[in-house]
Amino acid sequence: MPPRPRPSLAAALAAALVAALLVLLPGSTTARAAPVLLSQGRPATASSTEGAGTPASAAVDGDNGTRWSSQFADPQWIQVDLGAPAQLSQVVLRWETAHARAYRIELSTDGSNWTTAHSTTAGTGGVQTLDITGTARHVRVYGTERATAWGYSLWEFQVYGTTGTGPTLPGGGDLGPNVIVFDPSTPGIQARLDQVFQQQESAQFGSGRYQFLFKPGTYNGLNAQIGFYTSISGLGLSPDDTTINGDVTVDAGWFNGNATQNFWRSAENLALNPVNGTDRWAVSQAAPFRRMHVKGGLNLAPNGYGWASGGYIADSKIDGQVGNYSQQQWYTRDSSIGGWSNGVWNQVFSGTQGAPAQGFPNPPYTTLDTTPVSREKPFLYLDGSEYKVFVPAKRANARGTSWGNGTAPQGSSIPLSQFYVVKPGASAATINQAVTQGLHLLFTPGVYHVDRTIQVNRPGTVVLGLGLATIVPDNGVTAMKVGDVDGVRLAGFLIDAGPVNSPSLLEIGPAGTTTDHAADPTTVQDVFIRVGGAGPGRATVGMVVNNHDTVVDHTWIWRADHGDGVGWETNRSDYGFRVNGDDVLATGLFVEHFNKYDVQWNGERGRTIFFQNEKAYDAPNQAAIQNGSIKGYAAYQVADSVDVHEGWGLGSYCYYNVDPTIRQEHGFQAPVRPGVRFHDLLVVSLGGNGQYEHVINGTGAPTSGTSTVPSTIVSFP
Repeated sequence: MPPRPRPSLAAALAAALVAALLVLLPGSTTARAAPVLLSQGRPATASSTEGAGTPASAAVDGDNGTRWSSQFADPQWIQVDLGAPAQLSQVVLRWETAHARAYRIELSTDGSNWTTAHSTTAGTGGVQTLDITGTARHVRVYGTERATAWGYSLWEFQVYGTTGTGPTLPGGGDLGPNVIVFDPSTPGIQARLDQVFQQQESAQFGSGRYQFLFKPGTYNGLNAQIGFYTSISGLGLSPDDTTINGDVTVDAGWFNGNATQNFWRSAENLALNPVNGTDRWAVSQAAPFRRMHVKGGLNLAPNGYGWASGGYIADSKIDGQVGNYSQQQWYTRDSSIGGWSNGVWNQVFSGTQGAPAQGFPNPPYTTLDTTPVSREKPFLYLDGSEYKVFVPAKRANARGTSWGNGTAPQGSSIPLSQFYVVKPGASAATINQAVTQGLHLLFTPGVYHVDRTIQVNRPGTVVLGLGLATIVPDNGVTAMKVGDVDGVRLAGFLIDAGPVNSPSLLEIGPAGTTTDHAADPTTVQDVFIRVGGAGPGRATVGMVVNNHDTVVDHTWIWRADHGDGVGWETNRSDYGFRVNGDDVLATGLFVEHFNKYDVQWNGERGRTIFFQNEKAYDAPNQAAIQNGSIKGYAAYQVADSVDVHEGWGLGSYCYYNVDPTIRQEHGFQAPVRPGVRFHDLLVVSLGGNGQYEHVINGTGAPTSGTSTVPSTIVSFP
């Protein structure tokens, strides 16, 4: 595809200056609800159309790949019926090349009598965002002078405001029984922690979901053992506001000392003084350790140094040494550590102070000084007695934590009153109403079955889950879709495929979008996708990213290899992660076991820092994975049309336990061009159950035997 035009340097500097001026420090300014998109899907009419393929309805369908266009004459108009009078605040026009030089935005309550809310004789085309005021049911764009020889043409005509009609959903409220809040004076904290752990320790596919929240203060003598679907967090603005003189522990006693199934749990925003000087966090996928301050060391291996399969640290400070020991792979981002020991296959660091020097493949360290783009995960905190969600600002070329050093964190605060607090039993219709009404979403711990897609179409919407809140599409719909808008934040939840095949489980942006979101990208953080395991589940694709500039920061997209509803065709899912947008960045990308390609990257200028993959265990034979003349589907495929792409620290492993004779052509597939570059690649045959013939394309030595020794490439091409 052709390169996407980027903003000029002057525009970028101006945007950066505006962003800096708009940064809200905690308590400085009360955040306001964003306007609500009222026009999408509403009836639209026009003075004329160029042809049957460009109707008025195409300008209000939410798809930037369809458009309305008029006949080649002046004047022309397009109007939308909002269905009821609304208090209007903004109109966004996404012009095609054939735009208006002179036009008016007009309002009407009856569709007959019109007043002018905006007019210009110097229209520039492109995307125009117009602030307007007024109450109207009908809104129209009335063009009086074309800028080209063609007609008038709009990809999208969007009207924002509030309706003020129908029942209004309340914001805020209590967080439900599975959010357990402690303060230093709470009696029986250890007993409550132990009670939940006993229930959740081995409940890998259970329905229990829990969130522990610790108010600022000091807590003594605790050992918070963290089981499945359990999250522990501090409620301060800084991790150091909430100190546990004790431990937050994950071990693998439930699984005979094997930590490779310690999934779906998290620790965030706490300071720890470990009892013996070192905290233990022996996890594998989907177990983030974020915004933590360990005043000592951190041990990533289970007791006895059994197997462990990789994890993720971000925005954390570990004063002592991180003991990697048996961890096969790990990613650490924008943190500070006192040192790092050992490494099995693939240890990746970006923006981490104290990280070991680049050394791949021996030692297996991939080290980047900075992270090109990062924005930390939103989190719940207490401002006095009021709950708020802090939304950190975007950082470029970040290094070290976003907190500490005596400076206030950069970002904005949103009071809980501007969130719809979603509780089990809430319908998708109610959730969508909340977003349309202008509320953000806070999912409390639980399992949510939805019969229609959750639509996040409002710029800047925060969707935050507590306690690994889980969304299940029941009837083959896509669980959640994000519109072609700026600044959406998705964080902290799990999407579990339902028994009826979904075309996808999460979509970021509509197909064919051309909008630049570089100034305020959508971020997807600790959002996990699962197909099977908890029961029958099917989906064609796990996650699809269409919006340009999206940042996917830590995800595990998993077609289950164990649990219920598992089999080559039973939990069929051909593709894990598909990127169609340009300038998408993935930091901490875990994708495993899909029937065909685990990752398909079609967009330009994509970047991945750390990738962990296992091919599907359960392929019945060589024929089942044959990809035309190629033996097997690559774990990570960059489309032949791509000119620029880059990846650092990527690994793919095979364990074909049904048919160990299967041969996999390669782990990675990409066009050979100067702009397509990979650093520090490896493939591994686990115990000789299947073999790779190459690392990438036809390059790299084959794996062989049963010794589980990686085949590596330091640089490609």
